Amino acid sequence: MDFSQKIAQELRLPIAHVRNVLDLLNEGATIPFIARYRKEATGSMDEVVLTQIRDRFKQLAALEERRETILHSIEEQGKLTDELRRKIEAAETACALEDLYLPYKPKRRTRASIAKEKGLEPLAERIYAQGKGSVRAWAEAYVNPEKGVASVEEALQGASDIIAENVSEQEQTRDRLRRLFARKAKIYSKVIKGKELEGQKYELYFRNEEMISRISSHRLLAMLRGEEEGFLRLKVEPDEDTALDLLDSIHLKNDTEAADCVADALTDAYKRLLQPQMETEMRQQAKVKADEEAIQVFADNVRQLLLAPPLGEKVVMGIDPGFRTGCKVVVLGRQGELLEHTAIFPHPPVTDVHQANATVRDLAKRYGVEAIAIGNGTAGRETEQFVRHVDFERTPIIVMVNENGASVYSASEIARKEFPDQDITVRGAVSIGRRLMDPLAELIKIDPKSIGVGQYQHDVNQKKLAECLDETVSSCVDAVGVELNTASRELLSYVSGIGPSLAENIVQYRVEHGGFRSKRELLKVRRLGEKAFEQAAGFIRVRSSENPLDHSAVHPESYAVVERMADSLHCSIADLIADENLRKQLRLQDFVTPQCGIPTLTDIMKELSKPGRDPRSAFDLFAFDSQVSDISDLQVGMELKGVVVNIAAFGCFVDIGVHQDGLVHISQMAKRRISKPGDVVRLNQKVTVKVIGVDVARKRISLSMII
Repeated sequence: MDFSQKIAQELRLPIAHVRNVLDLLNEGATIPFIARYRKEATGSMDEVVLTQIRDRFKQLAALEERRETILHSIEEQGKLTDELRRKIEAAETACALEDLYLPYKPKRRTRASIAKEKGLEPLAERIYAQGKGSVRAWAEAYVNPEKGVASVEEALQGASDIIAENVSEQEQTRDRLRRLFARKAKIYSKVIKGKELEGQKYELYFRNEEMISRISSHRLLAMLRGEEEGFLRLKVEPDEDTALDLLDSIHLKNDTEAADCVADALTDAYKRLLQPQMETEMRQQAKVKADEEAIQVFADNVRQLLLAPPLGEKVVMGIDPGFRTGCKVVVLGRQGELLEHTAIFPHPPVTDVHQANATVRDLAKRYGVEAIAIGNGTAGRETEQFVRHVDFERTPIIVMVNENGASVYSASEIARKEFPDQDITVRGAVSIGRRLMDPLAELIKIDPKSIGVGQYQHDVNQKKLAECLDETVSSCVDAVGVELNTASRELLSYVSGIGPSLAENIVQYRVEHGGFRSKRELLKVRRLGEKAFEQAAGFIRVRSSENPLDHSAVHPESYAVVERMADSLHCSIADLIADENLRKQLRLQDFVTPQCGIPTLTDIMKELSKPGRDPRSAFDLFAFDSQVSDISDLQVGMELKGVVVNIAAFGCFVDIGVHQDGLVHISQMAKRRISKPGDVVRLNQKVTVKVIGVDVARKRISLSMII
């Protein structure tokens, strides 16, 4: 079904562009490919807008599939009227659809269905009509022990059950009550008696209430976790009297004895049926919203971490610090290959500083070490201080590296394949060293949930989280580009159009044929066809190729255009790339074709000015305050330099070099009011902070960026 017009209206986009996007997606094009190489078809939409179009299409398609299922089910029951069909076909939300289906939905036996089996439905209808007369007298006619109705009270109770269920399934009732919940429902939390001490970390929520429509994602997820762990009890509802007044306004028609019975049934309908159902709905909706916010925060953090500035191809020493077991030291070549490894013991209990000094100095001299990466975990600052006092002949760059997830990598199947003969401590040190050289190439080997930049990542929808993070990693890889002859199979698997299977085949081909000599040679890889090549070719680089365009992000489908540019100036493509004055002589309008418009030509010119450019910023050296290395060294009022290591909805965490990250609450991030921390800081950003609180016992540090 064509949803182009609806999506275009909702997102305020040209319908032709939306239709083109959906066609490209249907043909198997990836979002990074469409964003980069199909700008004429999309009006230069970015990945965010393209993702919105794709996700909305999926929602509408799922809604349509559910609509067809419901129509088929009711039709099979012989109850599908023209009016009901019209309502179902007009329903625009899943809730509206399910409300219409509810009276016809197969269900287990209920109190109302049992009462109907006893023949009490006519009595329920008469009472609901709220005419004058004695309700008990009406009920006497339905007393029949053979049918299971032994008394007037049982007859009236059965009729009340039927009324309650009918009310709870009525479309108008559910719609108006749902709107009331959306406007005025609060979420209440209280501690479970006897769990006060054990659940102390949820103390904020021991007695709490707030509007569920305005609750922040991190607070809701914290409450839900507290409930899941058995410390909190939650409830979602508006004021009960307000809800009952609403039901009365819909269903009470007269001031009669029957109306009093209906009022009692309405109270039962709300408390037993409607309130629990609406609460479930509201909790689900709030959870979905909270999940989306938390997943987006996580994805933004992962993107920033993966696109952190790389040191580049240097000879690097990686050190995984430790006390009792010593520090594992590795030396890595310019391509990240392991050259040598050993262990040193500069700290207690062994404390052989002289030997450790000699070992580090000797390795640095023999291999020409240009930089030293030190993990920021246990003994990290102590190891940094030790290394800074080594008497190097040529002092290398010394950098503290976030080691979150290094232990996960070192025990992984990927690490075992890379270093089958090394133990996990060596692999961990290698990971730390490689992170300094190229964070993207190394961190993609680790489950993003293990790299320490999330917010309640284990509490959100895991399938959606995995999908979002996978797309984020792919987007980052495509943004940077991949060298075909050196990239790992893990890195290649994230390139648009490739995936794990083709990545394995590419590596195998590389081994068998000594590498690739051009982008077009990719087509010789087993099972890699024209479509996969189209999607991937722009994001790969082949430095050894004779064609200089193979070193760039220019797509092979546009090579002919660049050749025409060079021919028009009677020069080679290499000359065109090297000489800015030649490029300035080109009129882009002269090279426009139906497939290649001004947006693509503009991108080509940018790429020719700096082929294969890395979009990541330049590496920035940073060092912590040498006078502060432990939380006990901190004093309120101190101003320190730090690095942003995690961003949450409520603030950011900053590493100031004391083995415990400090929290900068969102209220302490700027003098002005900000809506989200990401507006002010980015991961790995160097910041100056002021200490405004220290709790040594609880290992909590409060910081401010307002100085």
